[in-house]
Amino acid sequence: MNKIVVSNYPMVSPSPIVLVGAQAGGKANYATVGAFGVVCQGPIFYISLKHTHHTTKGVLATGYFSVNLPNDALLPRTDYCGKVSGRDTDKSAVFDSFYDEAGNAPMIRESPMNYLCKVIQQTAVRDFDVFFGEIIKTFVNEDCVLDGKPDPVKIAPVLGMGAAYYDLGRPIGDVFRVTGYDSERED
Repeated sequence: MNKIVVSNYPMVSPSPIVLVGAQAGGKANYATVGAFGVVCQGPIFYISLKHTHHTTKGVLATGYFSVNLPNDALLPRTDYCGKVSGRDTDKSAVFDSFYDEAGNAPMIRESPMNYLCKVIQQTAVRDFDVFFGEIIKTFVNEDCVLDGKPDPVKIAPVLGMGAAYYDLGRPIGDVFRVTGYDSERED
């Protein structure tokens, strides 16, 4: 198959769209983020927020953030949180927020899955702050659990690629259990 070269824009790679929550200015605030991911095999996530984001100020002030996985039912509110700033718009009423016992960071009750993270490292990259957070607690809706584990199809996270949102679709195999390739076989 022939390959073509496309723009070196990182958002051409599909990634989960998340809502990052932080207590900012005394209120729950949420920012829509596409720069999120797993860092290692340990319980560590990264998020990348612009220096100027209201949510960034909340993460810096408290040392905590939440990662909330929206599904397609939450897409209008998710998109809204990416278009308006908490500096100018009170986003605390957009979702029903809940907290852990210590009240560290707001999480979205309507979201099928939520992670509470404590900042363990931060670094600046251009005009963004990249926060590395250790997952302190993971919450999942009980109807999104299958055989005691979160079911990604039931959670139905929103993916972003380019300037569009996508859904997850269907499972196609289990990690490190897909068969059919023999490295000794010559094709």
